Amino acid sequence: MEINLPPYEIKFREQGGKRQIFDFLRRKYVALTPEEWVRQHFVHYLLTCKGYPKGLLANEVELVVGEKKLRCDTLLYSRALQPQMIVEYKSPEIELTQRVFDQITVYNFLLHVDYLVVSNGLQHFCCRMDYERQAYTFLQDIPDYADL
Repeated sequence: MEINLPPYEIKFREQGGKRQIFDFLRRKYVALTPEEWVRQHFVHYLLTCKGYPKGLLANEVELVVGEKKLRCDTLLYSRALQPQMIVEYKSPEIELTQRVFDQITVYNFLLHVDYLVVSNGLQHFCCRMDYERQAYTFLQDIPDYADL
């Protein structure tokens, strides 16, 4: 599956006739779906190209809103272990529309992070939140960790 992210050394396995990919943040094999393909490549991109610390990233973080449970695809924590960035992934064939941004905004009502990122593996968008002005700014690129 072609995506716009650098390759990395991927670990695969077959289990029960289904292909799985190793998620090194969760330290386990997970079902290889198009969205998971994007997630694994994007996380490796953040680590190897952008300098994000492995210990501050988490995949599939559960959020609870009343009785409803939501899952953040990837969450970056600050050194003080406060949520700092939410990353939402879609399959490469899914267009990144306002609906995708609405989804990540719901998560941000709970987490109040500085950065929101969405990627379908082909396009990547990052915006910086400005809570004082109740606005956000789209950035040209995903920031390096040192620049957060």
